[in-house]
Amino acid sequence: MNGDACKDLKLVEANDFFFTGLHLAGNTSNPLGSKVTPVFVDQLPGLNTLGISVARLDYAPRGLNPPHTHPRASEIFTVIEGTFYVGFVTSNPENRLVSKMLYKGDVFVFPQGLIHFEYNMGPYNAIAMAALSSENPGVIVMASALFGSKPPISGDVLAKAFQVDNKVVQGLQYKFY
Repeated sequence: MNGDACKDLKLVEANDFFFTGLHLAGNTSNPLGSKVTPVFVDQLPGLNTLGISVARLDYAPRGLNPPHTHPRASEIFTVIEGTFYVGFVTSNPENRLVSKMLYKGDVFVFPQGLIHFEYNMGPYNAIAMAALSSENPGVIVMASALFGSKPPISGDVLAKAFQVDNKVVQGLQYKFY
C-alpha cells in the first residue's frame, strides 16, 4: 500500500482535505540552507489513494536540497522565486547528469527513483513548489542514508565503495550522528 488504510466514510470530514501553511517560509538556518514543507498523506489524509502530493521548498542563498530520490514518485519542480541549478543522474551504466539552470516560472521534471538535486545559485532566498505523483513519495537523501544509517554501514564497505580511506568514512559518519 502506498497510502494509509482508508478511513470509514462516515468519519470523513472537511479537515481531512485541508492543509494550511504553504504561505509560511521554511526555516533554512541549517547546514544545507534548505527546508522542505511536505504536504503528503501524513499531513493531508484526503490525499490517500489519489496518487498526488505537493511540497514547498525554501532555500537560503546558496542553499541546497541535496542529492536524493523519491522511490515511489516522479516530481515536477516549479521555480516561484530564484535561480536554480538542478539535475538528475540517469541509471547505470551511463550515470549521465541531465542538468539545467532554472529561473522564475521555469519547470523541470525528475523521473521516479532517479537521484536529483536543486541548488539556489542566487544571492537571495529562493522558493519552489514540487508536485509529486504519489501521496506517499518517500525520500532517500543519499548522504544521510549512507553515512547516517542506524546501525551504521560498515566503514570497510563504504571505504571500498567510495574508494577512500576508512578515516574519510569515519569523518563523514561522524557528521551524520
